[in-house]
Amino acid sequence: MLKILEKTLKKAPIIKKGEYNYFVHPITDGIPLTTPEMLEEVVDEITRRYTLDVDKIVCIEAMGIHLATALSLKTRIPFVVVRKREYGLPGEVAVHQTTGYSEGELYINGIKKGDRLLVIDDVVSTGGTLLAVLEALKKMDVEVAKVIVIIEKGEGKKLVEEKTGYKINTLIKVDIVDDKIITSPPEEA
Repeated sequence: MLKILEKTLKKAPIIKKGEYNYFVHPITDGIPLTTPEMLEEVVDEITRRYTLDVDKIVCIEAMGIHLATALSLKTRIPFVVVRKREYGLPGEVAVHQTTGYSEGELYINGIKKGDRLLVIDDVVSTGGTLLAVLEALKKMDVEVAKVIVIIEKGEGKKLVEEKTGYKINTLIKVDIVDDKIITSPPEEA
């Protein structure tokens, strides 16, 4: 069902960030080119696989934004962006995140007590960003009804599940072997 995603992942360039193998792909980086067909394929697969009975979609800046936008347009569910910029709005929650290649602050706004949420993101690899956001949401007295990440790489999914208790749903799994991307279905598929 994910023919475009799988084909483009297999062709994605791999760059080194220290010891970290980072692949460059339209879903995870917005380059080389994110096509409407690719976004439609991903969103169609999400709505085919999962029931989305939520009040809001929560995405993480920057690469969750195009996913949340496409999903919001299809489902008519509004979305909010966890941003890298502080606004100082009432109720804003600061989150410190550490990934395999960076660290910094994220800020949650637009979520209130009792909200039922879908969290969507592009990739889980080390799990640092997703873990930080989910831990913060846990403390905000909201219900995280579903977590969907498009691409699973490495052990981050398992780490986040163990530490938060949330099931992380992924659409496709990638491994980098001998500087090549190998795709496979995620375990729950």
